[in-house]
Amino acid sequence: MTDHTKLALILLAETLLFAVASLAHAGVLISGFEHRHAMIAEGVFGAVLGLGLLMVLIWPARGPIIALAAQGFALLGTLVGAFTIAVGVGPQTRGDAAFHVVLLLVLLVGSLAAWASWRR
Repeated sequence: MTDHTKLALILLAETLLFAVASLAHAGVLISGFEHRHAMIAEGVFGAVLGLGLLMVLIWPARGPIIALAAQGFALLGTLVGAFTIAVGVGPQTRGDAAFHVVLLLVLLVGSLAAWASWRR
């Protein structure tokens, strides 16, 4: 599998994860996790990752730097979300905290993959 394909698949997975998170916080997928601010933030991060995916597909030579930028934005925002959970703002469920850990790990792995591809 080429680096380009890996980056595209990682961005696709990240986009879908953030879409699921946003829909969960909207109350569309499950109830009890509604949180308007989280829904909006995760929707924005998912949109940025989705736009990054489209740009990687259009400009494969610039794929690693595009992926790094999109993932960096989402990673920073997710860290802010995790911090708000840690200090008691926003949803305080174990599921939400666990999902943020998953998001952070996926974004970190994706960023490392993009960094490695960019370095080659």
